[in-house]
Amino acid sequence: MKTVIFGENNSDTIILLHGGGLSWWGYREAAQILSKQYRVVLPILDGHAGSDKDFTSIEDTASEIIAYIDENFGGSVKLLGGLSLGGQVALEMLAQRGDICENAVIESALVIPSKMTAALLPSSLKMSYGLIQKEWFARKQFAALRIPEELFEDYFRDSKEITLKNMTAFLTANQQYELKSSVKDTSAQVYVFAGGKEMKSVKRSAEMINKAVKGSSIEVLDGMYHGEFSMKYAERYADKIIDICGGK
Repeated sequence: MKTVIFGENNSDTIILLHGGGLSWWGYREAAQILSKQYRVVLPILDGHAGSDKDFTSIEDTASEIIAYIDENFGGSVKLLGGLSLGGQVALEMLAQRGDICENAVIESALVIPSKMTAALLPSSLKMSYGLIQKEWFARKQFAALRIPEELFEDYFRDSKEITLKNMTAFLTANQQYELKSSVKDTSAQVYVFAGGKEMKSVKRSAEMINKAVKGSSIEVLDGMYHGEFSMKYAERYADKIIDICGGK
């Protein structure tokens, strides 16, 4: 597994998992702020540009990151966060190992499977995949995702490197993921966030996670779209994490 690390000499570790089709750079601004107090580890999820292996499943990715934590950080970290696909991986980690972190921040994670969307994805991606190489198409997708403009070059460069096989695999997994019942046994303090302008399924998923995990909190962020909390409002996101971790 490939990682990008900020604040390597700090003792307490935070791991943040990016969304599908993105990469570590989505957390760059937040990581720079957090690195003043914490070691911030940004894994590149399997199947994405710069990763060292193909994407197989959310479950396999979760197991891989747990093994990385065991090997490098003694089996637990201060905080685990994730956006969208990364949020699903984080939830799966909590389900597989309830004490993998002290705190968890789950942003915009879908846990309501959509069989129809998952079934249609392979054919639709096959038809549109060639357009990914075109800047005009990438800009349309980029605008729809509401990612900050300064991240376009990162987005366009990395999008072109994701294979059709991997893109199909992780986007399909994203639509098929279902919350595991064992997540209720986690000892982590879980914080669930969703944007007020997100799809209903994402906001309903946030409610389901909150209901499943005893003692968790939920916040619907007024006026925000998918992924905007951690990428567009990185300073606010970092401040929330510092507050959760008891930092200054």
